[in-house]
Amino acid sequence: MKTFAITLALLATTTAATAQRAPELTGIWTGQWRTVIFGSNPHHPGSQTTDSGPRVREINFTIDIEGQSGRLIWGHSWSDPARKEPFAATITQDGLTIIGSDTDGSLTMRIVAGRNELEACYTHTALGPSKSIVASCGDLRRQQR
Repeated sequence: MKTFAITLALLATTTAATAQRAPELTGIWTGQWRTVIFGSNPHHPGSQTTDSGPRVREINFTIDIEGQSGRLIWGHSWSDPARKEPFAATITQDGLTIIGSDTDGSLTMRIVAGRNELEACYTHTALGPSKSIVASCGDLRRQQR
């Protein structure tokens, strides 16, 4: 019984340590995103309103993870470098899933392909400043500095 208790304690310690390790994600990540949007906003310009019906668009998108402290990450994202938007996110305990937000929406990402590729999705409601509704996903690859 004593051996079982020691084995269980070691397993719990190893599992907790593994869950706390976070991959290093700082850097610039870019890729193509496919989007459905009602209305318009700086990433999807136009004169459309939410009553105009949906548009499907593709854009190049960049996320710069400027800082990281353990599982916490932060930086800026943009489709136009003149309009960078701050974001904050956290890597969940599985070490692969990232959940965050920017000034008006939510970001969900998953680390894939040897830690140099992210599957990323973004959504926001019409309650934000642009009054648009957006759902968008794309693959991001880390760029060499």
